[in-house]
Amino acid sequence: MMLEVKGLTKRFGGLLAVSAVDLAVAKGEIVSLIGPNGAGKTTVFASISGFLKPDEGAVNLDGRSIINLKSHKICQQGMVRTFQITQPFATLNTLENIMVGAYSITSDKNIAQLNAERVADIVGMTSLLYQTADGLTVAARKRLELARALATNPKLLLLDEVMAGLNPTEIDEIVEVIKGIRDNGVTIFLIEHVMKAVVNLSDRTYVLNDGKLIAQGTPKSVASDPVVIEAYLGHGAAKMMANGSKS
Repeated sequence: MMLEVKGLTKRFGGLLAVSAVDLAVAKGEIVSLIGPNGAGKTTVFASISGFLKPDEGAVNLDGRSIINLKSHKICQQGMVRTFQITQPFATLNTLENIMVGAYSITSDKNIAQLNAERVADIVGMTSLLYQTADGLTVAARKRLELARALATNPKLLLLDEVMAGLNPTEIDEIVEVIKGIRDNGVTIFLIEHVMKAVVNLSDRTYVLNDGKLIAQGTPKSVASDPVVIEAYLGHGAAKMMANGSKS
C-alpha cells in the first residue's frame, strides 16, 4: 500500500475529533473520504499530511513512517495536500503561483518555470498563465490550488473538496482533470461532498461520522448502506427510504 493509516486518533482538549481510524490507499487508486459536515474528514487529512500531530496511531507512506514529520518534509517524500479554501498569492500571476509549488523540489528558476508550464497544461490553465490570481474565477482558483500541489511532483495527492463551489459543468471538467492526473501516475485520496463526482472517480470510498469510520467499499455500496444513510439524513431515514421504495 502507498498510504497506510492505523489507529489514527486526534483530540482537541476534551473533544475526540478522530477516533482510531484505519485506512489505506494503493498505488494508482482514487480513494475518497466522505461524511457529513463536522465528521472529522479535514482533521484526518491534516493529521496524515503533517499539519496536525496525531495523539495516537501510525501513518506510513510507501512503508516508511511519516508520523512525526513536518508537512514540508512529507511533501518532499511525495505526498501533498490541497486546501478547501484556496489562498493563492493574489498579486502573483498563475505561472508564478504554480512555481511556488515547483520550488519545493528545485531552486532553479528555469526548471521551476518549465515544471509550472507543464502542470498548467495538465489542469487546463495555459491560457491563464499571466493572469493575476486576484482576477481568477472560483473554478480557476480551484485549478490553481490543484496545479500548485501538482507542481511538487507528488506520488500521492490529497484533495480537500476541490469541487466545492463549482457548478455542474465545472465539476465535470475537474473530474476529467483528476482522472488525467491519475492516468499520469499520481495516486489520489480525496475528500468530497459532490456524490456524483465521488461515484464517477472513486475506486473505493471510506465514510466518516463523528470521527469514526462507519463504512467502506465501492461508492455504490456505501451509498446504499443504511448506516451511511442514517449518518447523512438522520435517525429513521433508512427505514423511511426502504418503505418508500416498496410503495
